[in-house]
Amino acid sequence: MAYAGGVDVGSTQTKAVIINEDLQIVGRALVDTGSNVVVAAQTAFDIALRDGNIHEEEEGVEFVVGTGYGRYKVTFGDSQTTEISCHGRGAVHMFPGTRTVVDMGGQDTKAIKVTPSGEILDFVMNDKCAAGTGRFLGAAASALGVPLGELGPVALRSTRPTKISTTCTVFADGEILSLIGKGKKVEDVLLGVHHSVVSRALSLMRRVGIDKEVTFTGGVANNIGMVTVLNEELGFDCNVSSDSHFMGALGAALFAMDRIKAGRESHGLAEVK
Repeated sequence: MAYAGGVDVGSTQTKAVIINEDLQIVGRALVDTGSNVVVAAQTAFDIALRDGNIHEEEEGVEFVVGTGYGRYKVTFGDSQTTEISCHGRGAVHMFPGTRTVVDMGGQDTKAIKVTPSGEILDFVMNDKCAAGTGRFLGAAASALGVPLGELGPVALRSTRPTKISTTCTVFADGEILSLIGKGKKVEDVLLGVHHSVVSRALSLMRRVGIDKEVTFTGGVANNIGMVTVLNEELGFDCNVSSDSHFMGALGAALFAMDRIKAGRESHGLAEVK
């Protein structure tokens, strides 16, 4: 049995996935990236190996692809691929009907248009502003003293979202605290924050074209409030997997398995000749 690995080194978290020849995930890991990107990549990969009960000295992972902003820091990797390509490939593998991908991470949001095979047709990203990303949600969580994992459930208790006017994460704390000072409920402010993030994501998606099906990837996809608001704005339900956080790493692992199988085919042709 051959194994392939993908390591997605993000700005805040690093993900690793190991798949088998049947393209099934057999091991996964998620760690904080921290200040040492090289260590984060190695740590995530080692944890994924243990999660899959894979022993390098016996079976081993034949090919590893690095992706994400720190992909060149995956020192044990055999190749690198952009996170755009990996999220597109992973999303279509998980949901074959995917035509539009929205990836929300800690520092950026991407809208990606893909072919039925997962190839990239177009993409846009807001890498210069964190207003439509997980960082904006993190700023709201910090200002209100609400744990990140509870943002979505608390926001969904609201029936009257408060409009958030700021478009800059730097000033989010001030506006949020000001709204609370004026008597606005925490849940109303939080739902307003979710609507603000979704509106920015939708503006990106419209630039590439919103075609059914839409698949939501990245760590923010774990937020039920974000999923609910995005579905409401789209007018239909987007695809969300329990492995949405690992979609980039999955795509990288799929590219790695392509290389393994291509190598076997070329070796077989060489033997025939």
